[in-house]
Amino acid sequence: MHRRTALTVSAALLAGAPLLTACGSDAHPGAAAVVGGDRIDVSSLQAQVADVRAAQQGSPQAAQLVQATGDLPRRKLNVMIFDRIVDKVAADTGVSATRAELQDTRTAFVRQSGGEDQLAAALLQEQGVAPGQIDDVVRRNVLMNKIAVKLGANASPEGQKKLTDTFSAASKALAIDVNPRYGRWDDTQVRLDNTYDGSAWLRQLTKEPGAAPTGA
Repeated sequence: MHRRTALTVSAALLAGAPLLTACGSDAHPGAAAVVGGDRIDVSSLQAQVADVRAAQQGSPQAAQLVQATGDLPRRKLNVMIFDRIVDKVAADTGVSATRAELQDTRTAFVRQSGGEDQLAAALLQEQGVAPGQIDDVVRRNVLMNKIAVKLGANASPEGQKKLTDTFSAASKALAIDVNPRYGRWDDTQVRLDNTYDGSAWLRQLTKEPGAAPTGA
């Protein structure tokens, strides 16, 4: 079966909001969001943002990188929520990622990028991904590729609709509750409101295996 590497939604999850230190919801104090009954704590979100900011400060283009990702907290929250939706869809469709698949995919990404340092630099610059977060990008790509294959979805309008409907249904089933200070979750678009189109990955299926990842 021909493999496809799905470009993940996280590259398109961009939004503008300040980093918050407390939850604005009395129902879930200290939570940035609750997904399927599981909390995403503000502290966990802050840790991901801090890792990216630290990596950016070590770059010669530090000022430009920080300026370009002023919306980083909401980007990261988008990604953290979306990863939980991916996990649900993977479980529902009987898809998983083996250690060998993850290693092979990362090796392919490194080779395509011209080296480990080049991959890290590209993901940091283009998507606000810290070096320690690359494995999450790899895992997301592997799972989404396998989900697309399992569903028989391709880059056609019909295939894109099948993926959209599947992820939207999973999103609704998880009853996602976002701290209102970060925005409102849109089950139909599978994203926080006021962000880039969260379903952009549906329109960006690569045709060749081993393409470099584009998910944050």
